[in-house]
Amino acid sequence: MDSPHSREARLPAGILDRLQSLATERLGLEHRPGKELLLSVRATRHMRELGVTAPAEYLRLIETDTTGERMQGLLDLLTTNHTAFWREPDHFEWLRGQLSSHAKSGGRQTIWCAASSSGEEPYTLAMVAREAIGPAAPERIQILATDVSRRMLAAAQTGIYSNERVRPLPDAWRTHYFEPGKERWNGYSRVKEEIRRMVHFRWLNLMDPFPQMGPFPYIFCRNVMIYFSQETRMQIVQKLLQRLTADGHLLVGHAEGLSGLEADTDYVRPAVYRHRAGAGVKGGKRWV
Repeated sequence: MDSPHSREARLPAGILDRLQSLATERLGLEHRPGKELLLSVRATRHMRELGVTAPAEYLRLIETDTTGERMQGLLDLLTTNHTAFWREPDHFEWLRGQLSSHAKSGGRQTIWCAASSSGEEPYTLAMVAREAIGPAAPERIQILATDVSRRMLAAAQTGIYSNERVRPLPDAWRTHYFEPGKERWNGYSRVKEEIRRMVHFRWLNLMDPFPQMGPFPYIFCRNVMIYFSQETRMQIVQKLLQRLTADGHLLVGHAEGLSGLEADTDYVRPAVYRHRAGAGVKGGKRWV
């Protein structure tokens, strides 16, 4: 039996090639053979949203869009948004220990979550900080959460999730940091205001030059670089390292590591790297 995707009208090969080139240019997404059908399905969905029926006309609209809105609509459909609360929990346990050990030192810190998707990871970071530092956490710790998908950022800012998505968190956290939904929101929970105000969502494409921000003691950029080419990964890692404090830490996904990209880092533990002494640091005005 044909799958629903196989019944979609496939776009011409030339159109798909150009769309793939745009995805590589704008997002750094590595072209991988076998993904043409997925691209065709998502681009066809975008055509319907725009009310366009001719593939050539659709491509013209994307390429000549001066507002960026049409291209952003396509990018929103192409980006992978798989995420979860408490994903790869050893990183959060490690961070809680780090924050707890410096809890009495005072001062404000901003943690950057560089691929925040629908918000589960930055909200988890805020809850970890609250557990580590206590009631003073909202005044001491801020989370900068950036993503290339405006659609995901809008969803993340609501702080509303199905109870199924919240389930990976410890029971006490679900009770302490979430408000249960009522009536039409039955079966959903919302992150409490105390945690939401610690997280600041901003749009950022990792392929673009970074704005003046940082430096940060911790940067989480997890499970996104696996979609980039080796060359693009190297460029992004170098830019991230430049936004770390002199002894800051970069955390990546366990499936990523920094194989071949360790020149300016010291290995700390799986998927955790410390900025090597003497490496360049860039910063600027606070973005949060």
